[in-house]
Amino acid sequence: MPERLAEMLLDLWTPLIILWITLPPCIYTAPMNQSQVVMSGSPLELSRLSEQRILNRSKRGWVWNQMFVLEEFSGPEPILVGRLHTDLDPGSKKIKYILSGDGAGTIFQINDITGDIHAIKRLDREEKAEYTLTAQAVDWETNKPLEPPSEFIIKVQDINDNAPEFLNGPYHATVPEMSILGTSVTNVTATDADDPVYGNSAKLVYSILEGQPYFSIEPETAIIKTALPNMDREAKEEYLVVIQAKDMGGHSGGLSGTTTLTVTLTDVNDNPPKFAQSLYHFSVPEDVVLGTAIGRVKANDQDIGENAQSSYDIIDGDGTALFEITSDAQAQDGIIRLRKPLDFETKKSYTLKVEAANVHIDPRFSGRGPFKDTATVKIVVEDADEPPVFSSPTYLLEVHENAALNSVIGQVTARDPDITSSPIRFSIDRHTDLERQFNINADDGKITLATPLDRELSVWHNITIIATEIRNHSQISRVPVAIKVLDVNDNAPEFASEYEAFLCENGKPGQVIQTVSAMDKDDPKNGHYFLYSLLPEMVNNPNFTIKKNEGERATSAFGLEQLIQKAKNHPLREMCAEQGRQTHHLRRGKRKHREDNSLSILAKHNGFNRQKQEVYLLPIIISDSGNPPLSSTSTLTIRVCGCSSDGVVQSCNVEAYVLPIGLSMGALIAILACIILLLVIVVLFVTLRRHKNEPLIIKDDEDVRENIIRYDDEGGGEEDTEAFDIATLQNPDGINGFLPRKDIKPDLQFMPRQGLAPVPNGVDVDEFINVRLHEADNDPTAPPYDSIQIYGYEGRGSVAGSLSSLESSTSDSDQNFDYLSDWGPRFKRLGELYSVGESDKET
Repeated sequence: MPERLAEMLLDLWTPLIILWITLPPCIYTAPMNQSQVVMSGSPLELSRLSEQRILNRSKRGWVWNQMFVLEEFSGPEPILVGRLHTDLDPGSKKIKYILSGDGAGTIFQINDITGDIHAIKRLDREEKAEYTLTAQAVDWETNKPLEPPSEFIIKVQDINDNAPEFLNGPYHATVPEMSILGTSVTNVTATDADDPVYGNSAKLVYSILEGQPYFSIEPETAIIKTALPNMDREAKEEYLVVIQAKDMGGHSGGLSGTTTLTVTLTDVNDNPPKFAQSLYHFSVPEDVVLGTAIGRVKANDQDIGENAQSSYDIIDGDGTALFEITSDAQAQDGIIRLRKPLDFETKKSYTLKVEAANVHIDPRFSGRGPFKDTATVKIVVEDADEPPVFSSPTYLLEVHENAALNSVIGQVTARDPDITSSPIRFSIDRHTDLERQFNINADDGKITLATPLDRELSVWHNITIIATEIRNHSQISRVPVAIKVLDVNDNAPEFASEYEAFLCENGKPGQVIQTVSAMDKDDPKNGHYFLYSLLPEMVNNPNFTIKKNEGERATSAFGLEQLIQKAKNHPLREMCAEQGRQTHHLRRGKRKHREDNSLSILAKHNGFNRQKQEVYLLPIIISDSGNPPLSSTSTLTIRVCGCSSDGVVQSCNVEAYVLPIGLSMGALIAILACIILLLVIVVLFVTLRRHKNEPLIIKDDEDVRENIIRYDDEGGGEEDTEAFDIATLQNPDGINGFLPRKDIKPDLQFMPRQGLAPVPNGVDVDEFINVRLHEADNDPTAPPYDSIQIYGYEGRGSVAGSLSSLESSTSDSDQNFDYLSDWGPRFKRLGELYSVGESDKET
């Protein structure tokens, strides 16, 4: 304690001693003829010293460049920082001191007479550590500089007025559990705003106020370490540590700051899994679906994350083949599932031994024992009403295509696996037998034929049989049944195609005219063998004969490949494919050599003439080797044709034979085409001539502009309407409302107007003509000149009278048409036309 007190006194008096040492040079008072304070670097001061060195030796003045002042000083009066004085000041108060620079006038003031500098405000070194000022001596009256300005610095001396601070706090850190003693956790840092150079104001020492005995801290480096070994996260996971930083080297009187550090222990795999119970009981119905979860077992692990992950296995028991266990990564438990069907009547309970083991094991803690645990699982099977069970999962039946109706094809059997053993009823799923070709006995499961079968239409029939419990109709089972139709010889052979042979007139005897082959829809076991013969009455045919082609054809694997291809799409594909292979294997030896089964037709002589007979018909009897054998008669058509010297058929028509020798069929066709083309051209030319239009402009005398109707009898004048049928005025086109102009093609297309309804004869013709006149006046397709329309009736009351020349009492030369111009443009044009006609005649 005495040592601590001495250190405190030393720290308190040290600044005061330094201040006392620095102040005397500034406030020293010299004789009036000596310079008190010499401004270093002043040209005036240097020159004066040079002169004095020549004349006499003078005392050297003080050389200075900085002053000091304590920060945070506060008092009733300003604090004296220092004094300025020059050798030029004899004390007559003719010199004035001027201060300029940082804080001059606001923080620092100078007495312009004495040169004393005072601090008038409280200073803070952390805000500004030093001030640069400029001092100058000037004449009091003229303000002329007596010396050059001199610059100096006032430094603010630090005191311990700032406490340490943790700028990054609070802190968080982690350390693995079970760490050894002295494991580094983290380090912290505090800062002190005081001057780290001057004194111990910024010298920090760290300590822990709260968090012992678990953690410790290095006093100078602030590194935090564990103070206890093997701290267990499962016992306590989080710790709060309070850290202190104190200045003045940690001595009494220093300032301090604190922060908090939260330390979290991270998990390591130091705990094994443990089942919550040693025995588990589960029950499951015997009809549960495969893969269904029966129950869950869980082994608890105090660790977390991947350190708590466990895998589950069945290591022993009488149900290892029927059950399996999988691990749920999310819930960290084991799920027991069913692998194979259960049967209550066979076994009613099972016992399993289940093991849970950690997935990630830390070798550092392997000495703590095995990281696994076991438990026993007992599973009880419950009885359930099960559906019927067929004696076979699939059935394959065979039936001949000529089997009699209601004959038994085969039988299916099923039983109820329950102890009660309910009777079974059988039925056919009609969705698989839409044509109802089969029936089944509901009691014994015998399948019978309902309709005739034809192997050539369908070889396979696939149906589904349903077995239903009589006591519980909801319990049903299904089984596929494949029925194969076996072949019988019920189809006679026939030609493979429609053959037509061609015989050359210049052919040779014994020449092969045609080679034919036969086909049979049946499929005998030993393959097809056909016999060919002529009709009995044509055995001694003088023109043609037949010959069976001898030889062998290599056995093809087509039959096997076809059978296997069908079996791929069959529900019993494995069974059918195997049966097909066996059948092919059995038949391979018998069908090693196959007959060619083709027939050649030969000509017996030459000199056939198509003028005498163009076509020959040769009936051929084809028989198979079935039991009983079947036969059919097929007729081969043989045409006699003209051939070239090398046997190429050129023509088989009789007409071609009588053509001129020098003209071929192609030439005749070309000539005929030319004749037809010429006829078409002539017809088109005549048609165009008939439809040629007359010119619209009529010249001179032909421009009569009237239609004259000629009679064989003379009428009684224009009032007589009985001489001809007035219905001619009623144009059928006009009745429909549309009157096309025939003398000019219209430039504009317009919609036809609604025409008048047909009226009987004897109507008012005047009204009819007025309607047609109005339509003609408003017709936009009218030509640029007037067009006279002649009517059989001109109307009554006309001022102009009759315009017809038939009843004119005067001759053409006496008529003057000038008055027509007064009636309008239409009549004016009419008058001009007639006038021109008259003048032409006179000329």
